Amino acid sequence: MSKKYSSVKDFLSKKEIEISFKRYGIDVLGSMAMGLFASLLVGTILNTIGLKLGIPFLSEVIWPIAKEMTGPAIAVAIAMALKAPNLVVFSSLVVGYAGNKLGGPAGAWLATWLSVELGKIVSKETKVDIIITPAVTIISGVGIGNFLGPIINNLMSGLGETIMAATTLEPFWMGIIVSVIVGIVLTLPISSAALCMMLSLAGLAGGAATAGCSAQMIGFAVISFKENGWSGLLAQGIGTSMLQIPNILKNWKIWIPPTLASAITGPISTMVFKMENIPLGSGMGTSGLVGQIGTITAMEEAAVDLGQVYLGIATVHFLLPGILSFMFYAILKKMGWIKEGDLKLDL
Repeated sequence: MSKKYSSVKDFLSKKEIEISFKRYGIDVLGSMAMGLFASLLVGTILNTIGLKLGIPFLSEVIWPIAKEMTGPAIAVAIAMALKAPNLVVFSSLVVGYAGNKLGGPAGAWLATWLSVELGKIVSKETKVDIIITPAVTIISGVGIGNFLGPIINNLMSGLGETIMAATTLEPFWMGIIVSVIVGIVLTLPISSAALCMMLSLAGLAGGAATAGCSAQMIGFAVISFKENGWSGLLAQGIGTSMLQIPNILKNWKIWIPPTLASAITGPISTMVFKMENIPLGSGMGTSGLVGQIGTITAMEEAAVDLGQVYLGIATVHFLLPGILSFMFYAILKKMGWIKEGDLKLDL
């Protein structure tokens, strides 16, 4: 250990390396989602607009570039979340590009996460830092992406395909399971969008995931309307239900209404409306209406009547989550499990 550092703990602290679930499970995955949103997500929206309105610049110029830059966007988002020095952040762009090429979003996530921490370790430790730090970051990142990226991507894709196949065979029970689990993940400080992208979750399973996420967002928006007003309705309904985490920690019972709603809307999505989605929209719920855009895209590819699609979106993503969540909320409030002020946000 260098004389500059008295212990391993001191060394890690000076290097801004924090080995914890919050840093790697919450900060990194959350930042990965932001990188996805700023590249592939926005590109998808613009591509859809371009195709619908006949604007080639959006669909033929911007879309291919946005898609190609997904890896670098994920990388720089993760590097910033890990509080990496500038040289490591700049080098991570190469790693993200390689990781995404070799192993998709999961490959970009894994390669960037590990190589950035390695780059931070050697940063400013030599007199030729401008060479050593980028070299270590790039070599380790591309090496990890080359070796583990395809394995991780295949594992995630295989798991996603298994879930999709199971949902097709057992649309009722799997509709419940997928809807509830992905919906819970959306409200937790973990990225449901990143999870669905890494699993390549699409088809009926993707539709169930969207139903669960929508139930959480619309459910919380509706049952907390009295306490948070229109700003709270919009912040949760088209923003994120994650805003309720501090309140959930105080009284976990407020999570019951939207979760029960998701258990009902999931199988309705898979069995009644047979809703599908693409991986990018599956874990988004009603956030920025990306889940609905993804649903329309997926259902158009399946040649489903758009009238039926819009009816399904209105019913499964908006009406039922609000009505069911409020019904369960009223029951729990009457039982004394939920009290006035339990859902108040600090907006």
